[in-house]
Amino acid sequence: MGGDLPKVLYEVAGRPMVHWVVDACRQAGASPIILVVGHRSDLVREAFSEDSDVHFVEQPEQLGTGHAVNVCREELSPLGGDTFVLAGDGPLIRTQTLNSLLAKHTQSGAAATLATAVIDDPTGYGRIVRDNHGAFQEIVEEKNASAEQKKIAEVYPSYACFDVDAMLSCLIELPRDDISGEYYLTDVPAMLKLEGKTVDLLPEVPPEDILSINTPAHLAEVDTLLTRRLRAEATA
Repeated sequence: MGGDLPKVLYEVAGRPMVHWVVDACRQAGASPIILVVGHRSDLVREAFSEDSDVHFVEQPEQLGTGHAVNVCREELSPLGGDTFVLAGDGPLIRTQTLNSLLAKHTQSGAAATLATAVIDDPTGYGRIVRDNHGAFQEIVEEKNASAEQKKIAEVYPSYACFDVDAMLSCLIELPRDDISGEYYLTDVPAMLKLEGKTVDLLPEVPPEDILSINTPAHLAEVDTLLTRRLRAEATA
């Protein structure tokens, strides 16, 4: 992003982008909210200094999304039940999507439920691979995808709901990726399915909601979209 500020603190529609994610979680009834922090964690903590429902867990090494969730084990284990696992740099996330995700997860009794989106250019995203019956099979990261898998337009935008105990059990056995050297949370749903547990999909995320923010240009685009949405909601 061209600066020393943690990416999640760059402003979108007048607020640090991670605040929009936290708000969506709150409005969906999630509590407590756990933020995994690393680089300049002091600034992130300061941004939520008045929020008693926000807890922080340090990720001392950046070893991937699976590692990021696993460092929350002490926070999550006593809670049990279900948890959303989301990215802090996705400010276009909607409460209604989280509500739908949790409802489907609860109704199906799934160990994991993943929201998906179909986009024109899936480059960079994990692909949703379905079996011959249309059910979930696995998520394949871009780095690991075959030429055929890279043609899949249905992607995983890092919106998940997990049974806490089932997720933490898999994280103990989570292998390190041979290519990146990281621990991928995206490997966990396939592990759960191999154990005979239900993994469900919710293909309802609007394509514009999953825009990544990795450059100032991306930031400006998302700022425009969110500002436009907020104005429309205010006049509805």
